[in-house]
Amino acid sequence: MSVRILTTGGTIASAAAVGGAVSVAVGGGDLVGMAELPEPASVRELVCRHSFSFTLADLLELVTQILDETGRHDGVVVTHGTDTMEETAYLLDLLTPGDQQVPVVLTGAQRHAGEADSDGPRNLADAVQVAASPAALGLGPLVVMDGRIHAARQAVKVQTLAPDAFASYNGGPVGEVRRGVVRFWSRPIRPPGFALENLQSLPRVDVVPSYVGADGVQLAACRAAGARGVVLEALGAGNPTPGLLEEVVATTAASIPVIVTSRCASGPTAAIYGSGGGAALVEAGAVMAGPVPTSKARILLATALAASSLPRLHSHLV
Repeated sequence: MSVRILTTGGTIASAAAVGGAVSVAVGGGDLVGMAELPEPASVRELVCRHSFSFTLADLLELVTQILDETGRHDGVVVTHGTDTMEETAYLLDLLTPGDQQVPVVLTGAQRHAGEADSDGPRNLADAVQVAASPAALGLGPLVVMDGRIHAARQAVKVQTLAPDAFASYNGGPVGEVRRGVVRFWSRPIRPPGFALENLQSLPRVDVVPSYVGADGVQLAACRAAGARGVVLEALGAGNPTPGLLEEVVATTAASIPVIVTSRCASGPTAAIYGSGGGAALVEAGAVMAGPVPTSKARILLATALAASSLPRLHSHLV
């Protein structure tokens, strides 16, 4: 069994300085040395940064290197900052071929490596256990945190500081790791993705929030800044304010696609309400994201634009 650990920084590789600020300070080899791994593993340090500093270009480069490693190992584990792990995990899911069998598992920590009760070593050991499990073959990328196994396409961060930081939107984990035993309850459904070789870069896709009385100034600014696509985080089940609706009409008329998500914590968007509601957005050419949350809708739209495959969006918005 050949398991490869790829480190990228994040809280799991961080420690507090004299003044108390936490910075990435632990190299890949030292990080692995802190955990009691259930399987032998080799380590490679890709980058050593906080994930909140990553760009779309960084994510694409990381995913390219991760997929390259799957051709040489039986399982791959990626340590990653939790702030943007859901974006990297989803991009990886979108670009992982459907016939890819090698398990790829992302993990991280909520408590830095210098804390006595750091969750990093346990999460890393659990992730290696999952990556080495025959039951994980062919499931696509996974996220393992706090003993729970999430499908990468559904994993979202729901806690700022608590160890149980991740949940699966509109569903639950696909499995768990308990006392070194990996159990899966379900298999993720993965629509056909996109070919990595067709992507040179990911275009600018902006997110516009909704709130009481929101006008369209932010959406207009996104167009002026050169956004190739926009995700509108709408109210309720996908409803805009009058000012936002006016700008959505102008945006779609300029051939800039708009995907509509919700600012609610769960539930799908749907074109239910007329009189300026979600139905009017669809009439203007916007696309409802269904259950897909904002962070992932942005990655999906950027990937579809880069691959010149906008029609394929719809199979992922379910």
